[in-house]
Amino acid sequence: MILLWGALLGVVVGWLRGGRLRALEKLQLRAGWLVLGAILLQILIFPVAGADPLLPQVTVPLHFLSYTLLALFLILNRGCRPLLLVGLGLALNLLVIAANGGYMPASPQALLRAGKEEVALVLQEKGRLGNVVRMGEETHLNFLGDFLYVPGWVPLATAFSPGDVAIALGLVWFFPAAMGKRSAEEKGPARG
Repeated sequence: MILLWGALLGVVVGWLRGGRLRALEKLQLRAGWLVLGAILLQILIFPVAGADPLLPQVTVPLHFLSYTLLALFLILNRGCRPLLLVGLGLALNLLVIAANGGYMPASPQALLRAGKEEVALVLQEKGRLGNVVRMGEETHLNFLGDFLYVPGWVPLATAFSPGDVAIALGLVWFFPAAMGKRSAEEKGPARG
């Protein structure tokens, strides 16, 4: 959910800089459906409140497919500079997921601190839940896994990875750039 916070912060920064949400309609990004498809796939394999995901049998292939769709979107839109930071975050997440057989290592302690007790408990007991695996000595590249967290009192708090931070920062950069700035004519006459 840190990605949602990044998008919201980006919109607020864009608005404070004089940008307009309406400017997003004029974006010339290609194949936006790839992002929607990736989000749908992530929803199908993401554990919610400690419950199994909707499609637990195909978690690994769908996890990789979702990242493939996002990578294709970024390649098609490589001219948009803020998306380069999003691509870096995506690459970091894909690296750690690939190193762990298709699962993102997640720290149960970070999940607990984020207020995700049910998920932390199931992960602690079963070792794997949805598209995440319990972080420990047997997992690889833990420094790229979900060990960071937003405190539980913050809405939509959860554990997240350094790659997620890069993606969120890319969104904070993307939205103000995409929203532009109002011209002097749009702002109205100068007051003196």
